[in-house]
Amino acid sequence: MNLKPWKLTLLAALSVSGSAALAQTTGVQKALEMERYNEARATLLRQGQSNETSFELGRLYQLRGINDSAAYYFSRIPFEKKDALTMIAAGRAALAKGNATEAQTQFDAAVKASKGKDLKVFAMIAQAYAESDVKDITKALEYVKEGEAFAAKTGKDDPTLMIARGDLYQKRETGGGEAMNSYERANTADPNNVQSYVRRGQLSLRSRDYNRAKENFEKAISIDPNYAPAYNSLAETYYFAGRYDEALAQFQKYMSLAEKSPETVIKNASFLYLTGKYPEAMVEIDKVLANDPNNLTMNRLKAYSLYEMGQNDQALAAMQQYMTVAKAQGKSIPEDNVYYGKMLIKGGKTAEGAALVQDAIKADPKKAAELRKELAKAYMSAKDYPKAISTYRAMMKASEGGELTDKVYLARAYEMNEQYMPADSLYGVLLKERPEYVPGYQMRARANANLDPDSKKGLAKPYYEEYIKMANASDKPDSYKSGLVEANKYLGYYYYQKGDKNASLPYWQQALVLNPEDEQAKTAVEAITKPTKAPARRK
Repeated sequence: MNLKPWKLTLLAALSVSGSAALAQTTGVQKALEMERYNEARATLLRQGQSNETSFELGRLYQLRGINDSAAYYFSRIPFEKKDALTMIAAGRAALAKGNATEAQTQFDAAVKASKGKDLKVFAMIAQAYAESDVKDITKALEYVKEGEAFAAKTGKDDPTLMIARGDLYQKRETGGGEAMNSYERANTADPNNVQSYVRRGQLSLRSRDYNRAKENFEKAISIDPNYAPAYNSLAETYYFAGRYDEALAQFQKYMSLAEKSPETVIKNASFLYLTGKYPEAMVEIDKVLANDPNNLTMNRLKAYSLYEMGQNDQALAAMQQYMTVAKAQGKSIPEDNVYYGKMLIKGGKTAEGAALVQDAIKADPKKAAELRKELAKAYMSAKDYPKAISTYRAMMKASEGGELTDKVYLARAYEMNEQYMPADSLYGVLLKERPEYVPGYQMRARANANLDPDSKKGLAKPYYEEYIKMANASDKPDSYKSGLVEANKYLGYYYYQKGDKNASLPYWQQALVLNPEDEQAKTAVEAITKPTKAPARRK
C-alpha cells in the first residue's frame, strides 16, 4: 500500500478527557510518527475502547488508505452536543465514506460548538481533509483561513495548522508554492519542527532540487536522529540523484527505526538490486514472493537479479513467470525486452534475443544509445565478440565517436577476439585523453603482452612500468594489488629471459611481498637465488 507524503501528518496531542488520556495517546502518536503502524495499533487495542483510542485507530487506518476500517472506528465515538471532537470524528467518518457534504455539516457543528475560539479545532478539521482522499480543498481552506485569523491574535502561526495547510495545497497540481510557504511558516513558528523540514525536503525532491531536499532532510535528522521518515526521504533523494549506494545506506537506517512491512522489504530489495547486491536482493525478493507470489515488481527483479548473478537458466524461467504475471496485470516496461533479450543471447538464441532489444529501442528511441550498450554487453557475456565489436562500432559511429567508456569496451571486445592491434590503439586513445586513469596502463600492457607472447621485444614493459609508478602513487594502492603482482611478474620474467637475474629478482620479490602465496614468484626467487655448485677439484 502506497502512502502519499502528505498522508503522514500527525494530529496534535488533543484530548477531551484531560491529561491521563493525553499521556495514553502520546506513545501511539510517536509510533505513528515513526511509521510503526502495527505497534501503534497493538498499543491502542490494549488500551480498550475509549473516544481517544477509537479516534487514533480511525486515523491509523485512514493514513494507510483503509477507509472502511477508518470509518468504523470514527463512527464508534458517540456524538455529544457540546463536544467538538465527537463532531470532528463524525466528519472524518463521513470523509472516509466519501460523503463530503455530511463531513462539512459535522465540521461546521464542531466550530459552532467551540464558538469559533478553539485553534485546535480548526487544525484538526484541516488535518481531517489533508489525511483524506478528498481532492477539492476549497472548503478545507476556508477552515484554515478561520484558524489563521484566530492564530494571528497570538502573534504567530500555529505549526500544526501550517503543516495541514501545506498538505492540503499539495493536493493541487499548482499548489507547491503555497505548500512550501506553509511549511516554512511552521518552522518560523517552531524552528525544531521536524515534520515541516521533511515536508520541505519532499517538495524540493518533487521539483528535482536534490541539494535543497538533502539539506532539509539532514536538518530534520540533526534535530531528531531517530526520525525515521527523514531517512526514507533522504534515501529517495539519493535514488533519484543516481547515488544508489548512499540510497541503500539511508534506507537501511530507516528500516532500523521504522517497522518492517511488505512495502519496506520491497523497497529494500529494489535498492539492493540497484547497488549490484544481487544475492542479498534475492533474499528479500523471496521473502515477498513467499507471501505474494504475483507481486509484479519482485517477479521482475527476481528475473533480472538471477541474470546478473550468472544463473541464466533460472533467470529465463523467472522471466517466463514474470511475463505471465505482467500479462495478467497488463503491465510491462521496455527494460523487460532488454533483459529477456540478453538472457536469450546468453542462452544461444542470438537472433531472437537481439530482435527483442531492437524492439525495446524502437519503443523508446531516446534510450537507443543506452540500450545498444546493453546489447553489446549481452554479446560480450555470450562470448560473441564479433557481434559485440560491430554493435560498439555502430553505436560509436551514430554518436560521432562515442564516449570514452565506449572506446574501452570496444577495445576489450577486440582484445577478447584476439585483435590486439586495434585494442592497443584504442587504449592509446584512452590514455591520451585520461593520462591519470591508472587501469588504462594495465589494459594497454596486456594488449601489448599479447602482441609479444614471449616478451622478447618487451612491448608491454613501458606500460607495466608506468602502471607500477601510477598505482603506487595513488591514494589507494591496495586497490591495485592484483595488478601490481601481474606487472612485477611480467617485468621479472622479461629481465629473467634476457639473462639479467639481478634486474629480475627485485620484481619477483615484490610480487611475493604483495602475494606471499604466489607459487610462480616463489619458484622464480628460488631459482634465481639458488647457489651454483663450484666445479669439482682435480685430483
